[in-house]
Amino acid sequence: MKLNICKSPTDTAYALIHHILKELADEPDKIFHIAFSGGETPMLMYDIWAHDFAEVTPWKRIRFWWVDERCVPPSNSESNYGQMKRILLDVVGIPEHHIFRIHGESDPVREAVRCSEQVMKHVPVDNYLPLFDLVLLGVGEDGHTSSIFPGQEALLSSHAIYETSTHPCTHQKRIALTGAPIINAREVIFLITGKDKASVVKELYSSGDTIPAAYIAGRAQQVELYLDEAAAVNLEQKIR
Repeated sequence: MKLNICKSPTDTAYALIHHILKELADEPDKIFHIAFSGGETPMLMYDIWAHDFAEVTPWKRIRFWWVDERCVPPSNSESNYGQMKRILLDVVGIPEHHIFRIHGESDPVREAVRCSEQVMKHVPVDNYLPLFDLVLLGVGEDGHTSSIFPGQEALLSSHAIYETSTHPCTHQKRIALTGAPIINAREVIFLITGKDKASVVKELYSSGDTIPAAYIAGRAQQVELYLDEAAAVNLEQKIR
């Protein structure tokens, strides 16, 4: 697991964008299938990407997928797709046929099946699983990732690509990319900022299977953590 520690959330976002652009430049003829997460931290990154890197990003070679989605319509402020659409996709003009959103307004069980079928149709397959080039994850203070919450660990080893999950407090339905396709991805990146995540970052980095995020981090092929100083304060690692 590789650590990338930056001074601030903004610096962390810039570093991750540069990392993605380098990977795109290293394989100039390749289509990249990337599963994106929602939340405040990645939205900062998407905003910077749209305004500071729009002209240097080969958007035509990126296919946009989502790690998870709340079961709400895109117009709802909680929609991961809706937020990213307004902040990035519409701003840089991503063609609709490059966007593979989760329909949060649809029946959750049927939508999980539809998304799973869509992934298997469009994403390259390896080990009988989709091979995403990059899965971008966050982590909650409880250690959940991809709407796989503690107590719902069956989703980590599910044979489905997407499944439904339930927020343990609000009971809101979610649709989540399961553990197996995340672990099978070419690269998994956790983007985490803020002092409120310091404890879970330490657990993610040093523990075994105690939380869903650590389970994935311990098994994925290539894992990198992009952290700001506040999130990394409990790690024995100097800021670069």
